[in-house]
Amino acid sequence: MSTVAVPELRERFWERYSLEEMTDAEWEALCDGCGQCCQIKLEDPDSGERAITDVVCRLMDTTTARCSDYDNRFSRVPECLQLSRDKLEEYSWLPNSCAYRRLYEHRALAGWHPLRAGSDRRMREKGISVAGRVYSEANVTDAQLDDHIIAILPIAPSFR
Repeated sequence: MSTVAVPELRERFWERYSLEEMTDAEWEALCDGCGQCCQIKLEDPDSGERAITDVVCRLMDTTTARCSDYDNRFSRVPECLQLSRDKLEEYSWLPNSCAYRRLYEHRALAGWHPLRAGSDRRMREKGISVAGRVYSEANVTDAQLDDHIIAILPIAPSFR
């Protein structure tokens, strides 16, 4: 059996380094795995109003909120968005709980975050994860998406 090498993460890197100073492995480790960024969002082309649905990308395992093919997601789902350090200000739709957003706004990671808590148990207990609360887009038609709107997002050009 072969093993995959796990890159070394610097101790409490999220407190000691800016987002720009983090390694790619540290950047990836910030993701708490909640799955909220994979929820399908709708935008009204006239008003710019955005809505979030309880429907997620077809690659998401709805019971774990994890991508079933993370390494190949961009080739399998061309519209999949890769969050990047240089475009964070454009992602005002990220939830307030998101580590990327929190650090961008100079806030600390939440106490339930897996990097602080040591596992994702507290995140799940607090209801941050979408696991078990969403539907796969494979089972929802475009015509049904309006019936799955769960929140209207405020119109904001950026976090600040």
